[in-house]
Amino acid sequence: MKLTKILYILFSIIFLAYLSLPNSEFPAPPSDALQSDEPADTETPLRRAYFTNYTREEVMEHYKNEFKRSYRLNYPPEEARTIIRDQTRSTFLEEIVHPFRESIFINGFEPKEQKDAIEIAGRSWRQKIIVRHVPSSIWVRLVLGISTIFAMAIVFREYKDLICRKFQ
Repeated sequence: MKLTKILYILFSIIFLAYLSLPNSEFPAPPSDALQSDEPADTETPLRRAYFTNYTREEVMEHYKNEFKRSYRLNYPPEEARTIIRDQTRSTFLEEIVHPFRESIFINGFEPKEQKDAIEIAGRSWRQKIIVRHVPSSIWVRLVLGISTIFAMAIVFREYKDLICRKFQ
């Protein structure tokens, strides 16, 4: 039983230390990218758009390297209108997340038809990507983290009592 308490306390300390880490800066764009200056792409500092010739996998690998120790989640492109912006065109939408802390959403639009071709600054581009950074408040993270730690203790205690009653 002491080992369980020691592990619980150790886990709690590591979890709270993880939650206390500062938010990441807005990630850097791919090296070949041209930042969009369209009004819809500049209305908030937490969302930026770029034109790039990177493939989807190259874009995602770039941002995964920018946002270290994270997880990738895939969404249907239709969700871009809710998550990114209501008028967003999309061929893919992925999230790179630091669980319980922050996320970046990467939306890509690769034209399939010639009429949708991307010609900006005298160049043809493979796709337009929109990156949305979703940071969180350290205080909210800590309150939720401490609540989770206490909830885990209550659930574990109840589970232990249930098992003890079952075998008596």
